[in-house]
Amino acid sequence: MSLIGGIFILLVGILIAAVGGFMGSLPGVPGGGANMVTLLGVVGIVNGLLVMVFGILLYVKPQQHVVWGVLVIVFSVVSLFDTLGGFIIGLILGLIGGILGAVWKPPAPMAPGMMQPMPPSMPPQ
Repeated sequence: MSLIGGIFILLVGILIAAVGGFMGSLPGVPGGGANMVTLLGVVGIVNGLLVMVFGILLYVKPQQHVVWGVLVIVFSVVSLFDTLGGFIIGLILGLIGGILGAVWKPPAPMAPGMMQPMPPSMPPQ
């Protein structure tokens, strides 16, 4: 879920950067505002990439799930200020994925002597 949320945040960041670049190319439009919009889009792109990377790290390194889950949550909330949370969809998916990653409990390893007994097999009739 955090990976999909990061994709939404990334796509909205690309859209905002493209709009800023288009505004800067228009004649008669001062470049300062367009540069700020483009910068906001670039920050959104970086933010989306970070959410995606931390979502992948949740899968690749599950022993550090709390760290990656919290980082996904933090950068998903930060995306609210630069890309409107990926049209809010990315924010919600990032929060759900980060929370699930942070509270996930890995299954307890079983000791060799603690294996469940096999049920007796039925003799053929």
